[in-house]
Amino acid sequence: MDLDAFPRTELGFFPTPLCHLGRLSKASGGPRILMKRDDLTGLATGGNKTRKLEYLVGEALAQGCDCLVTGGAAQSNHCRQTAAAAAMRGLDCHLVLGGSEPERAEGNLLLDLILGAEIHWSGALRKGERISEIAAGLERRGKRPYLVPYGGSNETGALGFVRASLELSEQLRKTGENVSRIVFASSSGGTHAGLVVGRALAGRDWKVTGIAIDKGEAGEGPFEDLVLELSDRLAARLGLGRPIAREEITLRNEFTGGGYGVVGEHEIGAIRLLARSEGILLDPVYTGRAFGALLALAATGEFAKDETILFWHTGGTPALFSPAGAALA
Repeated sequence: MDLDAFPRTELGFFPTPLCHLGRLSKASGGPRILMKRDDLTGLATGGNKTRKLEYLVGEALAQGCDCLVTGGAAQSNHCRQTAAAAAMRGLDCHLVLGGSEPERAEGNLLLDLILGAEIHWSGALRKGERISEIAAGLERRGKRPYLVPYGGSNETGALGFVRASLELSEQLRKTGENVSRIVFASSSGGTHAGLVVGRALAGRDWKVTGIAIDKGEAGEGPFEDLVLELSDRLAARLGLGRPIAREEITLRNEFTGGGYGVVGEHEIGAIRLLARSEGILLDPVYTGRAFGALLALAATGEFAKDETILFWHTGGTPALFSPAGAALA
C-alpha cells in the first residue's frame, strides 16, 4: 500500500543526514559505523518522534480534533515533540507526565512549557496511563481530543518508520553503501516495529537490532511480544502479505543498567567518546545507552571488522540539560 494513502502532515526536515563516523571507526579498529541523524529532524531540537507525529497529527487533523493528549516521563522527548507539533498545527496540547512538578523546569520539561503545553502530573505513572482519563475530562468540556499513545507507538505512528526505512534504502542506493545491521534505542516499540516492517517493504536484508532501554515493570509482558504484535498489525495494515516472524524481532536486554533514566559509566563513556571523536551529542537516557551497547558488542567481536553497522540516532539532546545530564559534568 502507498504510504501517501494515510493522512500525514509535514513536521520535520527529511531526509535526515546519513554520515560516516570515520574517526571513531578508525580508532576502534572496526566495524565501520554509519549514523542516521534523526537528532536533526528539526522539530523543537529534533528527534525520531517527529516521524511518528507526522502520521498521528495528520490523522488528528483529518478527524477534526482540536487538541492532542499524550504522556510519558517528566523528561519525555516524545512529549516535547508532541507539544511542538501541536503548536505548529494550531492545536492545544495536554501532557500527562510522571512524577511531580519540580521547583525548576529544565531540559524537555522547560521546552514543554515554552511550547505552551498544559502539564498534568501523574506521580508514579510515567507511561501515559492517565491519557484516557485526561481526554475524557476534555471531552466533557466540549473539546475534541486526539489520544497520542505513549511514545507515539501504534500502527499509525509506526508508519513514520516504515517511511524512514524507505528513505534510508534510497540514501544507501544513491551512495552505493550497504549495511548489515541497524542498531537503535528501543523503548515503546513503534520505531522498532516500523523498521522491521519497513525493511521487508524495502526488500533489504539488514538485521534490525533494538537495544532495550527500560527493564520493564511488574505485570508487563515481554517487550519482544509487544514489538512482534505491533509489527504484525502494521504489516497487515500495509498489505505485506505475510506475518512477521518472531526471529525478525531482535532485542538486546543486557544493557539496561540501573534502569530507566539511571545514568552510569556505560552511558557516560559512550557520550564522551562520540562527542570527542565526532563532535556529535548523544543523550543520557536513550542514545547514550544504545550507542554504548553498540560499542560493547563491537568490543566483544559480535561484528566483523569489515562490517558496516548503522546507528540510528533518535535524538534527545535536551536531556543533557536535565538532572540526568548532571553526571556528565
